[in-house]
Amino acid sequence: MIHKIKIMTEHHHTTSGSNLNKAFVIGITINLLYVIIEFGAGLLYDSLALISDAGHNLTDVASLALAMIAFRLAKVKSNDKFTYGYRKSTILISLMNSVVLFVVIGGITWESLNRMHNPVTVDGLPIAWIAGIGIVINAVSAFLFFKDKDRDLNVKGAYLHLLSDATVSLGVVISGVLIFFFHLYWLDLAMSFIIALVIFYSTWNLFKDSLHLTLDGVPKGIDINHVISEIKEVTGVLDVHHLHIWAISTSQNALTAHIVIQPNISMEQQNQIKNKIRHRLEHVNIDHTTLEFETEDENCADANSNYGIN
Repeated sequence: MIHKIKIMTEHHHTTSGSNLNKAFVIGITINLLYVIIEFGAGLLYDSLALISDAGHNLTDVASLALAMIAFRLAKVKSNDKFTYGYRKSTILISLMNSVVLFVVIGGITWESLNRMHNPVTVDGLPIAWIAGIGIVINAVSAFLFFKDKDRDLNVKGAYLHLLSDATVSLGVVISGVLIFFFHLYWLDLAMSFIIALVIFYSTWNLFKDSLHLTLDGVPKGIDINHVISEIKEVTGVLDVHHLHIWAISTSQNALTAHIVIQPNISMEQQNQIKNKIRHRLEHVNIDHTTLEFETEDENCADANSNYGIN
């Protein structure tokens, strides 16, 4: 689902709220309808691959719904209880998404193991047709999020998930055709295991990335040493320490730092330095900064630590 995440700033990339919200609604609706059709067909034709894929596609619906909730919560204004608003919920929902997917993997694997002891004969042609519809549904749904996929972790997660589902559906089509022409009934069971492995691979990446951000790790795509170099290149800056970088949400990063400046710099010059630093940081995907200026003769307890760790 999530392979490499590069969190973009909202300052340079403004997501179209109404279009994205519409994409979520359309994606949820057509995927839910397909889940009902695919699950019913899986029961009718006794296909574990279709039932497994229906469970997989049901997680798409849940993922899209959770991502839409996170998208809306991120828009809630801050208050005296939550000074960042509910932006962090976007990260927590990504983590929740991964946990739900692990449960689905367990269910598919359990059913597949049971089917190994009780093999059945399945009809390959209807399996291929139903899965073929899935390719169209997932491809159309993924296209809805293509424009905004690099602007938010949840949106990118939805896009990659839907794209991977289209690939899985293609695999089910191929297995259905092979079952129909060559009576390779074991392929239905094999495909259910493959689906479980595909979900696990993408889910593990999502889990790691979400957990990393939940623990206030430095967001992927940001090199802390490069950030320090960018700050030091500003005229008037001598050093930087007590530096912290974390994600406020899946689309906004923050930084706090102590900036050591040259002595006898006027207030106007300090403001200029601050503006130059903020501008540079915006270009490395950090758009929320809190900077504290000090001079070399000040005895800062964190002066020997670039990363705020004593």
